[in-house]
Amino acid sequence: MTTHHSRPDRPLEGIKVLELSQIMAGPICGLMLGDLGAEVIKIEKFPGGDDARAFNNTGGAREMPASFQMINRGKKSVALNIKTPEGHATLLKLIEQVDVVTENYRPGTLDRLGLAPADLIKLNPKLIVVSVSGYGSVGPLSHLGGFDLVLQAFSGLISVTGEPGRTPVKPGVPLADINAGVLATLGTLSAYIHRLKTGQGQWVQTSLLQASVQQLYWYAALFFSTGQLPERLGTAHPLIAPYQTFTCSDGELAVGGGNNSIWKRIVQVINKPEWDEDPHFNSPKNRLDNRSALALLMNEVLLTHTRAHWEDKFLAAGVPAGAVQNIGEALNHPQTKALNMVIEAQNANGGTLQSIGLPILFNGSNSPARGAAPLLGQHTREVLQTFGLSDDDYDTLINANACMNLND
Repeated sequence: MTTHHSRPDRPLEGIKVLELSQIMAGPICGLMLGDLGAEVIKIEKFPGGDDARAFNNTGGAREMPASFQMINRGKKSVALNIKTPEGHATLLKLIEQVDVVTENYRPGTLDRLGLAPADLIKLNPKLIVVSVSGYGSVGPLSHLGGFDLVLQAFSGLISVTGEPGRTPVKPGVPLADINAGVLATLGTLSAYIHRLKTGQGQWVQTSLLQASVQQLYWYAALFFSTGQLPERLGTAHPLIAPYQTFTCSDGELAVGGGNNSIWKRIVQVINKPEWDEDPHFNSPKNRLDNRSALALLMNEVLLTHTRAHWEDKFLAAGVPAGAVQNIGEALNHPQTKALNMVIEAQNANGGTLQSIGLPILFNGSNSPARGAAPLLGQHTREVLQTFGLSDDDYDTLINANACMNLND
């Protein structure tokens, strides 16, 4: 029986999660569940482990890339060959005792491994199985694998990203993978609430395609209402102008002219009050229709001073504005740190490294997991013992080449 604790910043303490996921989307779900207090155990393929262990890895066998450490901190690793009879039977013993299983195999793969979600829930009726796939668990393309770039393209997301008149580009971050992980976390928590009410587990499914299509709210609204295909707008907004980045003497500045009141403040700050009477710009519709011309005129003015100069003036006047910061500026900004978004965690070599924290606060604070990302198989013996397997059981697995422990 799961033990429920009452810490508001660790609401999932006592929950056990088996992560049969690798690379990014599924592990992000596990990372967030761990930051909420759950114990997350990575069941990694043996030999090899999570494929992400090899990304940008220039170190030795005991080294791991920073990207892997970023989304696997605080987890435990069990290296298990579930294709062997012994490994498969051991996995089922673990599944009988946990609360959540996450997986990102292609749909149908678990069925072929004798691990169909419905069968796992029969084995453990309170179990929540969380599946993250590429194209979804149903439909004509459900058999295909999931890759962030491909699903961003397929969903239409890339088609609206980039500068007008130029080829489309992918957003600089893997939106499909990251959002799919967040949606999987949301689904897990929703299923957990259902279980608290009914005592029943269930199968939760999301995909990179759903995670990408969800980003299209504004553009889908325009398409559904007009039938028109959206155009690429760079940093501009499809419904509001001026609402984009502009060029200053030392970089870019985002300015949000979301309504008429803010527009009037903008023209006062940049000393162009006559623009408020200009028929090209004197209404939200006219500013939107003449967005490009307005951007050129505003850039001419903003180029005369630094982004800090204009940011100070706009903010003092009540105009939403913010410098386009580079990654270093953003991560080191006092506001980012005040939200506990940059934390110190342990690394695999016994030192510390900086990491992205949990993007949720509870009563103003949180307590993300700060343990090191695990070495492959680091916790195999420890975890199996806590699940009731004996030393003899462990030796049987080793002899059958069904598991490993890096410390052996």
